[in-house]
Amino acid sequence: MISREVQLKQRPAGMPSADDFTIVETEVADPQDNEVQVVNVCMSVDPYMRGRMVDRKSYTPPFRLGETLTGGAIGQVAASRAAGIREGDYVQSNFGWREAFTAPADQISPLGKLAAPASAYLGALGMPGMTAYVGLLEVGALADGETVFVSGAAGAVGSIVGQIARLRDCHVIGSAGSAEKIAWLRDELKFDAVFDYHGADILAQLRKSAPDGIDVYFDNVGGDHLEAALFHMRPFGRIALCGAISQYNATEPVPGPVNLTLAIGLGLTLRGFIVNHFNHLAEKFRSDMEGWINSGQIQHRETVFNGIERAPEAFIGLFTGENIGKMIVALD
Repeated sequence: MISREVQLKQRPAGMPSADDFTIVETEVADPQDNEVQVVNVCMSVDPYMRGRMVDRKSYTPPFRLGETLTGGAIGQVAASRAAGIREGDYVQSNFGWREAFTAPADQISPLGKLAAPASAYLGALGMPGMTAYVGLLEVGALADGETVFVSGAAGAVGSIVGQIARLRDCHVIGSAGSAEKIAWLRDELKFDAVFDYHGADILAQLRKSAPDGIDVYFDNVGGDHLEAALFHMRPFGRIALCGAISQYNATEPVPGPVNLTLAIGLGLTLRGFIVNHFNHLAEKFRSDMEGWINSGQIQHRETVFNGIERAPEAFIGLFTGENIGKMIVALD
């Protein structure tokens, strides 16, 4: 079996470009004892991958030049020599950015009976959904009826954050980057207030939407959004530091918020996190999220690019606002 795979050709300087990637063909080996051969049906591209394209120490190792990239993927087993895994089973793995692979059985996770389309296990039922779940409920320590602001609200994580907060009878404010995204958040996801951050006075928007202040800010953007939120937090508010996509392609150091000292007098909690800190909640998350999706309480939307050759384009699109909901690359 031949697999087309995406490799990092050179490390991006600033905004990634197609020239930073190359597509190669490789032979996929037949499985040996305790191995499985998988054909991917879809793969994920996520903002955190941009940090892995820089050669620096982080919570996850950097990608190596000339090696196939990795990331979340859903596939079907084409051949198995591992007990309990059968041909045709859907599995989840970190062997994205390729059409097929062979790997030890302990490096994949059988999905069992699917409660939603396979791609949902890369979005609402996958890492982004769980990031929203633990970031809001555990890190943000959300209480019923609070006021929540989420930046990047039309993305894979932010859209789930807002909907979970709505389930808890919260007043939800979101920022996004286009009229289409604003309409989706307002009309379909029923956010209480939304605004387009392009050219906006973010603090003025927050004061208008939440006159009494914010209890929880879920930060996907950093920069001016974080600074504005700090100015408008209520005493003992919580800020869940999930991402800072506004800074991922910066070529020079970006100054931090000028008003961080407000956290002292207000007794704020600012806590960074990654989803792997909360793996012990994975089973509860999946149960809750499957229930919410099947009951129609939570919607999930995808932006789909077809073909492995479009994976770099899809990845770059994360930073130019191409996606509403989860960005998916379909491989089948």
